[in-house]
Amino acid sequence: MSSTISIGGLLRRPEAGAALGLVAVLIFFAIFGGMTFLKPAGMASWLNVAANLGVIAIPLGLLMISGELDISVGAMVPFGAMTTAVISGHYGMPIWIGVFAALGFGVLVGLINGFLVIRTAVPSLIVTLGSLFAVQGIVLGLTVLITKSTSVALATEGPAKAIFGDFVMGGQLQVMVLWWLGLTALYIFFVHFSPFGNWIFAMGGDKISARNAGIPTERLTMMLFVLSATSAAFVGMCQAILYNSAQVAGGQSFIFNSIIAVVVGGVLLTGGFGSVVGIFFGTITFAVVTQGIYYTDFDRNWSSLIIGVLLLGAVLMNNTFRKMALSYAPKKGGK
Repeated sequence: MSSTISIGGLLRRPEAGAALGLVAVLIFFAIFGGMTFLKPAGMASWLNVAANLGVIAIPLGLLMISGELDISVGAMVPFGAMTTAVISGHYGMPIWIGVFAALGFGVLVGLINGFLVIRTAVPSLIVTLGSLFAVQGIVLGLTVLITKSTSVALATEGPAKAIFGDFVMGGQLQVMVLWWLGLTALYIFFVHFSPFGNWIFAMGGDKISARNAGIPTERLTMMLFVLSATSAAFVGMCQAILYNSAQVAGGQSFIFNSIIAVVVGGVLLTGGFGSVVGIFFGTITFAVVTQGIYYTDFDRNWSSLIIGVLLLGAVLMNNTFRKMALSYAPKKGGK
């Protein structure tokens, strides 16, 4: 009986399907690409991708669990990068001014998004779509106006380089991997071991009932939008420091990639269901699929199709196990 209960409890976990999807993807590439992608150099390729994506995906996933969505992250990545590069590269100010300016602007955009969603009752998809285009226009217009170019060079040394934009562990892993792991641990505590996590899930289930129960839904919504926008600006800032340059056109892929990673991680688009660990697994799954394809002998012209099929399969597996968990009922019997 105890083993049955434990299996049922495991199936009910939001991350169960995400973990099994990750295992399936790893087996797929082990069969068709050998074990090269699991060697240090191969692991570094997809861990670096997962880290940059994961820092954005988790706060975005929390927003989705609460019943909201933020697609402006696609503009906040180049916004953070260009802010740092223009201030510290073009104008030559200390790098820390560029860092704080990028994060400060991220907080400002998050506050604007949250305020508009709360006060206007316009769906967050529409609000953040508007801010996506607005921020893109600001970044492009001001960058060309100030620098007469769409790319800006940036030279960073010292502690800022080591903290935000360097390589560690033999020069293969970006320091962003350490940020990703540390932030994931903080999010796990925040969501699964504090009252705030219960509030987020309650908002995703029924926001009106959550408000009537005394949950500060407006403040929490504002905080989640700030967290999402600032995390995206942080990734852009780190990439500018890492690569010593920033591009106006960068970051668009984060819009869909982060949503895909969150959905593969078991978060429902309708809100109220998901976990940080599941998003963590979903992010790794997405990174392994997009990078693992290069370790196989498949024709690169078909790579997008293969990636799409694998990701769709991972999502379907997740949904299948979630339905199994919801319909699972242990047999009555001994204790």
